Amino acid sequence: MLSTTFRATRTLATRTPLLYRTKVTLPDLDFDYGALEPYISGQINELHHKKHHQTYVNGYNTAIEQHEEATAKGDVLKTVELEQHIKFHGGGFRNHALFWKNLAPVSQGGGELPTGELLNAINSQYGSVEKLIGLTNTKLAGIQGSGWAWIAKNNENGAIEVVQTYNQDTVGARYTPLVAIDAWEHAYYLQYQNVKADYFKAIWNVINWKEAERRFSA
Repeated sequence: MLSTTFRATRTLATRTPLLYRTKVTLPDLDFDYGALEPYISGQINELHHKKHHQTYVNGYNTAIEQHEEATAKGDVLKTVELEQHIKFHGGGFRNHALFWKNLAPVSQGGGELPTGELLNAINSQYGSVEKLIGLTNTKLAGIQGSGWAWIAKNNENGAIEVVQTYNQDTVGARYTPLVAIDAWEHAYYLQYQNVKADYFKAIWNVINWKEAERRFSA
C-alpha cells in the first residue's frame, strides 16, 4: 500500500528573509491505481496522478523559484505574471491532494454513507445524503469547461454548501472542503468519453465519506 507522506523544502526570497514559499512533492496514494475499478479505471488514475498532478507540482515549484528571482530584481511585470502561475499550479496541486484523499476502494469503505455529526447536518439541511449528492451532480453538470464541485463546510456559519470552482481555483479560507470532485476531462474521458454524467454518478461508489467526516469534525 502506498504512503501519504508530504515532503517539503524551503526556498528563501532574496530580499525578504522572513518570507519563504514551500516547495511541494507529489503525494503518494492510499490505494493502488486499479483499486477503484470498475468505477474509475486504473489507467485513468495512473495518468491523472503521475502526469496531471505531477505537472501541477512541477509548475508550482518552478513558478515560486522564478517569482523569487523576479522579486529580487524588482521586475514587477514578471512578478505579477508569475503570481498567476502560482495560483493556477498551486491550486491544482492542492485540489488534487484533497481529491485523492476523498477516494477509497469499496473494500476500504468507499461509497459507504457518512455517519454521526456529518450525517445529522446533511439530513437537517438537505433531507438526505441522496438529495445532497443529486444537487452536487447538478452543479457538476453545470460547469462550463473545466472545474470542480465541492461539498464544503462554511466556516462562518457551519452550513454545508455545494460550491463550484473553475479551472484550478480553490474554495478559499471561507470553507473547509469535505468532498472534492474533479470535473476536468482528464478525470474521466478515457473511460466515460463525452458522457461525463455517468462519471459523476459512478464516483460516489468510491467516495471516502470517512475523510469527509474527519474534515467536518476538525
